[in-house]
Amino acid sequence: MANSKRQLFLKRRLRVRNKLRKVNAGRVRLSVHRSNKNISAQLIDDVNGVTLAAASSLEKSLGVVGKNNVDASSKVGKLLADRAKKAGVVECYFDRGGFLFHGGIKALADAAREGGLKF
Repeated sequence: MANSKRQLFLKRRLRVRNKLRKVNAGRVRLSVHRSNKNISAQLIDDVNGVTLAAASSLEKSLGVVGKNNVDASSKVGKLLADRAKKAGVVECYFDRGGFLFHGGIKALADAAREGGLKF
């Protein structure tokens, strides 16, 4: 039987996250979530179970509410990088979840790198 899109997504998310955990123990995780209308990202300290910084396209100050495109993703990435600097985070690892590294996810990663995050 063929797997549904949701089942394939969940398998891919577990595969990506488990591989990253093995390699990047002790570092902060940059987790990305994308829906049809918005994109959000957060820096998570898994050791302490604390979110250090977060940014989303739902924030009215960005002016991209309800948009999930490359432009909105890059704005979210820049904002997250600024907040990460204020929180004292320089290095992290990029957890794309089950999403493909393409389009908005790639734009967010590139903008965060330009903002000063290293991963």
